[in-house]
Formats: sequence, C-alpha cells, structure tokens
Amino acid sequence: MTAATHSDHFPAPPGTPAAPAHAMDRREPLSRRIRRGRPGDPRWARPAFFGMLLVIALAYLWNLSASGYANSFYSAAVQAGSQSWKAFFFGSLDSANAITVDKPPATLWPMALSVRIFGLSSWAILAPQVLMGVATAGVLYAAVRRRFSAAAGLITMAVFALTPVAALMFRFNNPDALLALLMTVTVYCVLRALEGGRTKWLVWAGVAVGLAFLSKTLQAFLILPPLAVLYAVFAPVPVRKRFGQLGLAAVAMVVSGGWWVAIVELWPASSRPYIGGSQNNSFLELTFGYNGLGRINGEETGSVGGGGGGGGGGQGGGWGETGIGRMFNSEIGSQIAWLLPAALILLAAGVWMTWRAKRTDTARAAFLAWGGSLLMTAFVFSFMAGIFHQYYTVALAPSIAALVGMGATTLWEERATWWAGTVLGATVAVTAVWSYVLLGRTPDYVPWLRWAVLIGGLAAAVGLLLAARLGRPLALGVVGLGLAASLAGPTAYTISTLDTGHQGSIVTAGPSGASMGGPGGGRGGGPGGGEGPGGGMQPPGQATQQQGTQQGGGQAPGTNAQGGGFPGGGTPGQGQAPGSQQGGQQGRAPGGMQGGMPGGGTGEGGMGGGGGGMGGLLNGASVDSEARTLLKQNADAYTWTAAAIGSQNAASYQLATGDPVMAIGGFNGSDPSPTLAQFKKYVADGKIHYFISGGGMGGGAGGDGASSQISAWVEDTFKEVTAGSATFYDLTQSAS
Repeated sequence: MTAATHSDHFPAPPGTPAAPAHAMDRREPLSRRIRRGRPGDPRWARPAFFGMLLVIALAYLWNLSASGYANSFYSAAVQAGSQSWKAFFFGSLDSANAITVDKPPATLWPMALSVRIFGLSSWAILAPQVLMGVATAGVLYAAVRRRFSAAAGLITMAVFALTPVAALMFRFNNPDALLALLMTVTVYCVLRALEGGRTKWLVWAGVAVGLAFLSKTLQAFLILPPLAVLYAVFAPVPVRKRFGQLGLAAVAMVVSGGWWVAIVELWPASSRPYIGGSQNNSFLELTFGYNGLGRINGEETGSVGGGGGGGGGGQGGGWGETGIGRMFNSEIGSQIAWLLPAALILLAAGVWMTWRAKRTDTARAAFLAWGGSLLMTAFVFSFMAGIFHQYYTVALAPSIAALVGMGATTLWEERATWWAGTVLGATVAVTAVWSYVLLGRTPDYVPWLRWAVLIGGLAAAVGLLLAARLGRPLALGVVGLGLAASLAGPTAYTISTLDTGHQGSIVTAGPSGASMGGPGGGRGGGPGGGEGPGGGMQPPGQATQQQGTQQGGGQAPGTNAQGGGFPGGGTPGQGQAPGSQQGGQQGRAPGGMQGGMPGGGTGEGGMGGGGGGMGGLLNGASVDSEARTLLKQNADAYTWTAAAIGSQNAASYQLATGDPVMAIGGFNGSDPSPTLAQFKKYVADGKIHYFISGGGMGGGAGGDGASSQISAWVEDTFKEVTAGSATFYDLTQSAS
C-alpha cells in the first residue's frame, strides 16, 4: 500500500465507520457519545477510557497533602482570594490588597473557590490542580480519538500521566497546570475546526488561548504561529474565509484575555493593589518585560540576578546553559525528555506517511498541530536566556504524548510493510537506549532498572522488525514488552514524584539528584537547605513525616518534600540558604554573592525571624508557635498584622496566622512598593503592627532599594521583639 492510497482512510482501526468524526457527531446525541463513545469503538474502549481517568485521578491524589502549602507564594494568594473578592479578582498576595502575585490571577481562581468552599488546607489548594491533570488527559484522548484508534488515545493518556514533570505540576499550585490544560484545549479546538472548517471551533480556540494568557501571559502564545499557519494552509474552506475565521479567533482571544487587563489598567492605581513583578505598577510592563521579552533575553529588571542579560556562549545567565540540547541535558532531561526522541521520530514518520494525502487530510493536520506546538515551545525553551525552571517543560507533555500515541499505533497498523516495522523497532530501540542514559544519571536509584529497560527495549525492537511474521499472540507480547521498556523509566520517576512532597518556588520531579547542575542545583538544595521541605510550610495540625532543614540552618516542620535549589546551584552542596551548610559547602547565588547575601557575606539566623539576603526568597519560612501567638494578638485592629520583605517570607506568616501580611517589594523584595514614604504613612496611620526581620533580596546588591531603606528605618526607629527564633519590630513602640 502506498502512502497516497493509505492516507485516504488512514488510520482507522478495523470496524471503524468510514464517515468522518464530525459527521458522526451530528448523528449521535452528546450524552450517548459521552457514555458509550463512538459507534466504531470496541466494547472495551469506553470502560478503559473511564478506568484510565480514574487511575490518573487516584494516582495524582495519592499523598497529595505531603506537599503542605506547596508554593507558599501562590497559597497565600489563594488564601487571600478566599477572604476578599477584590483580592480574588486582582490576584493579591494578601486580603488587604497591598501587592499582587507576579502573574495574572486565572490559575488562582479555581483554588481560591475551592478554599472558600472547603476551608484552607493542602487538599483544598492542590485538588483543583489534580482535576486539571485529569481533564488534560481526557481532552488528549478526545483529540487523538477523533482521527485515530481508541488504543492511540489510551496510549496518549498513559504517556502523558507517566511524564514525571506532569505528575509534579498537576499536584502543585504553580500556574503551569492550568496553562497546559488550556493549551491542550486550544489544539483540540483547532483540530475540530479543521474537520469541517467550522468557525465556532476556531473561535473557541481563541477563547482558550486568551484564558491561557490570564494564567501565564505570553507563554500561552507560543503555540499560536504553528496552529495559525496550519489552519491557513489546510482548512477545508476558501482562502478568504480561512483568514476571516482566523481574524474572528484573534478577536475572541483578545476579548477573553484582554477584559481583565483592560480593567486593571483602567482602574485607579490608588485603589488597587500594586502589580507585583513590575517596576512601574503596570500589568502591561509586567507582561512585556519581566514575564515577556525579559525571559527571552535575560533582561528581567527586578528579578534575582536579573537585568544583566543572558550572557553568551550558550549560557543562560544563572538559569542553565541554552542551546539545542537543553531539553536533553542533566537539568531537564529526566523531567520531560524520556519519550521526546520517540515523539520526534514518530512525528517525522506520520508526516511522511500522509505527505501525499489531499490538502485537507485531518490525520496529517493532527501530526502537524501537535508537532508544531512541540517544536515551537521546545525551541523557545531551549534558547531563552532569562528565568527558566525545569517545570516549565510540562507544557511539552501533551504534545509528546499525542505524537507517541498517534505515531505508534499508526505504524503498528502498517506493520506488514518493512518500513513501518523498521521505524517502530528503531523508535523503541532509541527510547530504550535514551532511558538507559537518563537512568544512569541517578545510578543509585533502582540500579537494575536501566539494564532491564535496555535489554527489554532492544529485544522488543528486534521483535517489532519481525512483527509481520509473528502470530497475533506473540506479536502482542512484543508490543507489550516494547511499551513496558519505553515507559518503565518515566514510570519509576513518576512514582518517586508521587511519593514525595514538594515545596518552594523551584521544584523538580523524580528521585534525589534527578535534575542536577543547573537551576535548582539538584533536589532539595536551595534556600531551605538540603533535604526536607526547603523551609516550606505545612497547614496547621497536619502530620509531618520528617524534619526538614530550614533557611538559615533552623529546623522547619515538614515532610520528605523537595525544595528547589537556587539557580546556578551546581552540586547539591551549593545554592543553599544563608547560614546553612550541606556537604560542607556554602551556598552561592548568581553573580558570586557568597551565601546568597547581596554584596557578599553570609546571612545569619533562620527564617523564623531572620535569614538575611536570600533567606525566604525562594521558599517559605517556618513559623513557630511563639511567633504565631505574637502576631495574632490584637490583629483585628490592624490592616496588616505585619510586614515582611519578600513574598515568600510574608506568605509563610500569613498562612500561619490567617491574617494579612504585607509583602514589601513583592516576590524578590525588589519591587518599589511600598516606598519608604508610603510605609511611614501606613505606620503613622496605625495600619501595620509588626515588621518581620530578614527575608528577600532587600532591594538589590547595592542595598539602596525601597526594601533596604524600610528595613534600615525600622531597625533604627522601633523596638525589637523576639518570639521563639523570630525577630520582629513593634511598629507601635519606639526604640527608646
């Protein structure tokens, strides 16, 4: 069978009606399609689909509370949104609306609603993220199944769910979970539009992109160029109509993503919170600067070590090496790249098999849609010189999964031809060898597995070369062996991820040491020092599994959680918090700041009430009972029970007390909000009770930022108070 004749019915499985999916949609009621699936589905398909969704949900819910408040920065904003509708709308870090998080608020809304209903807890915050993961798997199945077999859809779901970084981020409260879901929905809607040239589906794609923008700004737009070109070239309608439809989709995108931006920009700045992450209190500046072009060129004014460019020679500043191999290196590979080579091979095979098909062929469109999204996003990630974390790569997981599911089943259906068996066998062999390499980066973690994967994968590859000559039972056994060998590595890392709590701003998937040498400096090696929660927090009353090492060398109650390391971490002994040591080495922040202190020097004290310089920047503080009791006294008489430099520091105390805590300088402590004059007025008006010592960057290495000025003024003017291990300044009592 040639590629030309094959593509006329490619790749419908036996028993599937020849009618296109959209034609069957018009014949089948929606409720029946949801319950029973497509008319051509085998009996096992729908139960297997629902069973897979259930397994993913249960797996991702397992041990969920081990992460505590996860990223305290976003958990505090969720808490604030559950207490104040104004904070909910703006994404404020505190319910008194001093400053927002440095992202749009859409990702906070589901979690804040959950907390409003169920109360503040780890489950209430993280369960919505799990549901997003289950929804993403369901949308992937629906997208793939419309043109490919049920087996293709199920393999896609399995590959997605067993991607370590997906298991991490769909159980964590960063914005990436909602972003990945909405980007998957966008591709699904574009594929639906391509089936019959229907405008409504392209408009829905625009709506999904707009909502994704409200999750993580410009990253949502990375998939737009390949999808727009795809529709413009291959849609089954006249050229003029295609561009008109794309215009309507663009309008829908602007409206769905721009309504909130317009309100924020038009709202009087004096009556709304300061836009965190910006230097001029502008969301547009945040979007196109710190969260936009700054991520590409490294010029992120106000970021940790930012504003200095990305450097040359393949260096990404303090955020790891850039270049075409970035997705495969020791920092990123174990997070996302297990099946990335397979996805690229199968993308090429799928495009080649459909190359001679008619222009509107939907199978080719599916390969191009998922492949284009993968290549565009991976390219930008590979060369961006600004802030880059390993967990960003969760955006690649849906595309990789879809390409593997579609490509593998298509080649299997064509196994009677020599080339299909050869490509399929080569794909399994490459995957096995690559898994052997990745597993070798953690040689002490299940050491026998890498050899089992290599031997099993190579054996399956040989069997696939001969699949056309094997009987059905033996051939299916070869397929099972190939799938097992291909998925064993990521499955092991995913299980490790599910069994471990994760806290802090920078987290990684897999066992200890799985992501070494770049941002994060390995597992649990950032501010927060060593294993344990990285100085993160647990909801009050929640049982803990072990004691973690707190910032500054104190003891933080925690789980066996992963704290992320600081950029430029190198080895697990580096990138630690000021005042803590691991493996006998001191931490070093970007730019050679010894111990994380701007301008050099070593910080003193724990985050219970200190930790200079980088203390509390990337991970939350441990708040002891004495500090909590102090802050709760007469808290209702103040707008903010306390103020602290840096959002993570403030968030920890806010989560511990339930009362608003002002984050001076935003996430990094470098935003010019409030100014010294504004802070003095707040104090004079009796709006703030305590100032919490330590935390954040303090306004940069020069020490002349607003945060540093406020700290100096407070320390010279007000009475110092100690509660437990924490140091405070009572802003109602002078030092004399």
